Amino acid sequence: MEFTAPQKVALAKAKTLLDIDYIKYPENNILAAVELLSYKDTPKALPKEEDSNYPILYVFRHGQTVDNANFVFSGWRDSDLTDLGTTQAQELSMKLANKKIDMLVSSDQLRAIRTMGIAISLNETAKDREIIRDIRLRERMYGDLQGTSKLIMALENPEQLKLERRSYSNIPPHGESIEMVCKRVQEFIDEIIPKMKEFKINIAISCHGNSIRGFRRHFEHLTDEQTATVETPLAQDYAAYSVK
Repeated sequence: MEFTAPQKVALAKAKTLLDIDYIKYPENNILAAVELLSYKDTPKALPKEEDSNYPILYVFRHGQTVDNANFVFSGWRDSDLTDLGTTQAQELSMKLANKKIDMLVSSDQLRAIRTMGIAISLNETAKDREIIRDIRLRERMYGDLQGTSKLIMALENPEQLKLERRSYSNIPPHGESIEMVCKRVQEFIDEIIPKMKEFKINIAISCHGNSIRGFRRHFEHLTDEQTATVETPLAQDYAAYSVK
């Protein structure tokens, strides 16, 4: 089978990540694993309900990190943004440039904080605001899986990978389930919504692929399965919810 130029690039990168282990796997299997783990270039647009008669919550995910690029379970590791991640956050900044934003809140992890700084940089009224850090917005703690390769798991045990990444209640050893993450995010939501209503403020939130599930679950009324499987792009776009 003849591979396309992009497939050849993806295959070469994957072989580098796998090191000598790549010889154990058929090239088609490697490409399928990379496709499974790669974020789509044209992600589905996020929901936007921006009614200026009510406070609005803007929420987005951080840009690509080194761990994302290398298909590593990141969790509470402080993996920094790649050049692509920075570009993604810059794309987001253009979409947020003219929004009325009164408060900035981020996970306390580096990638979320850096994304917030870039994403808000074109907004003249909000760019100098303090970025409040909240531990409840952290990424899912992957426990013993942190720092290990999703790519190898995809090749050796794809069903286990699906369970670890997309089960609502499964808890990795010494880690958290998506359900546990959603509960801490819900605690944050329950605390912030009354403040938004009382003071009539709009808030921007920078978080992670799993902590954003908690926001989407709450505002989009998702089921357990939908919460575990919904996909959110890396930076680039935001979700907006009017708080009524």
